[in-house]
Amino acid sequence: MLSSRQLFLNHVAQTSPFPLALEVHNAKGIYMFGSKNRKWIDIISGIGVSNVGHRHPKVIKAIQRQLRKYMHLMVYGEFIQTPQVQLATALSETFKTTLGQDFLDKNLYNDEENNNTEVAQNATYFVNSGSEAVEGAIKLAKRFTGRTQLIGCHNAYHGSTHAALSLGTSEQWKEPFLPLLPNIDHICFDSLPCLSKITEKTAAVIIETVQGEAGVRIPKKSFLQALRKKCSETGTVLICDEIQCGFGRTGKLWAFEHFDITPDIVVAAKGMGGGMPIGAFMASKQMMACLSDNPILGHISTFGGHPVSCVASLATLKVIQEEKLLENVEEKHELFRQLLNPETTKAIKEFRGIGLMLAVKFESFEFLQKVIAHCLDLGLLSDWFLYCDNSMRIAPPLIITKKEIKKACKIILEAIRLAEEDEI
Repeated sequence: MLSSRQLFLNHVAQTSPFPLALEVHNAKGIYMFGSKNRKWIDIISGIGVSNVGHRHPKVIKAIQRQLRKYMHLMVYGEFIQTPQVQLATALSETFKTTLGQDFLDKNLYNDEENNNTEVAQNATYFVNSGSEAVEGAIKLAKRFTGRTQLIGCHNAYHGSTHAALSLGTSEQWKEPFLPLLPNIDHICFDSLPCLSKITEKTAAVIIETVQGEAGVRIPKKSFLQALRKKCSETGTVLICDEIQCGFGRTGKLWAFEHFDITPDIVVAAKGMGGGMPIGAFMASKQMMACLSDNPILGHISTFGGHPVSCVASLATLKVIQEEKLLENVEEKHELFRQLLNPETTKAIKEFRGIGLMLAVKFESFEFLQKVIAHCLDLGLLSDWFLYCDNSMRIAPPLIITKKEIKKACKIILEAIRLAEEDEI
C-alpha cells in the first residue's frame, strides 16, 4: 500500500520540484505535530494565515455552532446571511474606530427604517482568497472611474492569477504566462519622483501597505501620504493591499494606521480567516454600488462569504480585540530584534520588520536554505521570500509568548551555527 507521501507526489499537483512534503497530523497554537512525536514551531503562521494560532478554541467553537445551522445556501449577495452581516458590520466598526470616522466615505445617509438615524455608507464584498479580492478591487476601481490604467509597484506581490500577476514586475513569474493584463505601469516602492506617473488616466494605484514578498519593506510615512495626496488630486483610486500585513500582523489591526492615510479600497485575506479561506475588498457603499448594475451581477462569487468562513473570521477578530493581542506586539518585536541581529552572529546581515512581520537577511539563498533545513530538523518551520530569497521569513502567530520567542530564536541560532559548520 502506497504511503501518504507517495500518493501526495503521485496525485496532488505540485508547485515546485522539491516540495517540503511535511506530513502534519495535528496543529494547535504555534505548533504543528507529525508522527513519531515530531513537532515544529510554525514561525510563519502558514504564511501569515494563523494570526491567532492554529485551531484557536474560540474559532473552532464558532465554526461548530455554524455547522449546526447551515453551510452554503446561495451565491454571494443574494440572501441575508447572519454570518456575513455580522462580519461586515464588525469590519466597518474597526475602520470607524481606527479613523475616527466611518470607513472610506464621510457622507452619511438617512435610513427611514432606522428612524432616519445616520448610517455609514460602506460595504464589504466577501470572496475566497487574496488573489480574488485583488481581482475584485481592480474591477471596482476601473468601473468606478471609467478609466483603464492600473499602476502597481516594483517587487510587489498581489497573487498569481492573471490580473494580480500583471500588477507586479517579476519577469521570472510573469514571462511564462504572457500576455497578461494590458495598460499596466509600475512605480518604485517608496519613491516620491515616481508618483508623477499617476495621472487623470489612472484608474487605481495598488500598493502593499508593507511589502511582503519583497522581504518586508516598510515605506516612509511621507511617501504614503504623498501617494494619497496624488491619488486624490488625480481622481485615482488608492487600493491598499493588506493581505499579508492586515489583521494585526504589524501591531495595528490595519497597517495603514501606522501612516495616517485613508485608502479608497482595502483588500484583506490570509490572517482574517483564523485558518479558514476568506478574502474581502472593502470600499464606500457608493463605490461598491458600481458592481450591482450595468450590468447586474457585475461581480459574483459562488462561495464568497461562505458562512463557516465568516463566523471563523468574526471569531478571529474578536480574539484579537478581546484578548488584546496587539498590545504586546511591539515588545515581542523588540525581543526578536534583540535575539536575531548582526551583533548576535555575523551570519545575520540585517534585521527588518514591523510588528511581527519580520525578515532576517543572510549572505545568500544557498546559506539560508541550509539554515531553513536545519531549523526543520530542530523543530521549527521557516521560509524565504519570493523576491528576496536571502532573507528568512518570521511571522509567528500573534499569540506567541516571550518564552516561545526565546525558544524559537535559540533554534534559529543553532541552525545558523550548523549551517556555518556545513560551509567549512
